[in-house]
Amino acid sequence: MSIINDQHDFSSIANVFLLHGSLQSPAFLDGRLAAGLALHDLPAEAWLEEVCAAMGVEQPKDRDQGEVLLGWRRQVLDALSAAELNYEPLLPDDMFSLAERARGLREWTLGFLEVVGEVSAETRDAWSANLREAIEDLEVLAGIDDLALEDDAENENDLFALTEHARMAAMLLYTEQHPGRPQVEQVDDEPQQ
Repeated sequence: MSIINDQHDFSSIANVFLLHGSLQSPAFLDGRLAAGLALHDLPAEAWLEEVCAAMGVEQPKDRDQGEVLLGWRRQVLDALSAAELNYEPLLPDDMFSLAERARGLREWTLGFLEVVGEVSAETRDAWSANLREAIEDLEVLAGIDDLALEDDAENENDLFALTEHARMAAMLLYTEQHPGRPQVEQVDDEPQQ
């Protein structure tokens, strides 16, 4: 199995960043990626240029690292367009503290909103009330400065709910910008009698 077909998680992408001398969190760029794919069908070349610029390099160190970065894009696109609606933001996992995971969600949200913020008012007005509300909620989340959360069950549940909200906002944006993709309702091939 090639690297491009592997599932990429936060740590594997963060390791690619480290190999390129970048300490930036991939969560911010994942938010930009999700919004870019939803709004502009962000081409692979443009994505590779954007992620390399964010890491402060002209190009990936080698072919394998480039394949990981392109595989990350493919993974997000596949998840956003899948009928299973299984997209998950690329965020720090349970190996990180709750505060680190909350900061990752905030970074993802900031990246997502940065791309969404470039959308014209006319386009935004055409969005459903649900999508506009989801984006407004993400704007509130992005404005929260103090994310020094204690590790406890209540905060864990709150972070899960906020992450789910971000996930649903990304999928809603994608589905509204790509009518019919993913096909989430069954279509009968045979005519009704």
